[in-house]
Amino acid sequence: MSKQVQAIAKGVRSSPRKVSEVAALVRNRSVADALVILEHVQRKAAIPVRKAIESAKANATYNHNVKEETLMLAEVNVTAGPRIKRFRPAAHGRALPFQRKTTHIKIIVEGQERPAKKPVKKAETKPVVKTAKESK
Repeated sequence: MSKQVQAIAKGVRSSPRKVSEVAALVRNRSVADALVILEHVQRKAAIPVRKAIESAKANATYNHNVKEETLMLAEVNVTAGPRIKRFRPAAHGRALPFQRKTTHIKIIVEGQERPAKKPVKKAETKPVVKTAKESK
């Protein structure tokens, strides 16, 4: 049975276009392959994408009991976040506006669930009866 788990990185301080170029490299791959690829990509935008994939992997294995070896990237979604408005100094005492762009990264992984473990039966223990000699 396949189960989907997600992780979202909001407000990443990088432009959506730069992040989506890196995200396109790992779409529709296994999680293990994607992490190897992102380790070798020499772009600043690869770091938050890798962290989001690692977070989704951890969510799946620890919180949702999914096999780590079966994890595949079902969806890698990069959207624009809020823009931070700033001003930079210009000639003749003016200030020119510019915007710092932010990004939201949504990663959905899917994999097979581990079979549930059966509860272990506890062996019955006999109550210990103390004799008169032991109590002295």
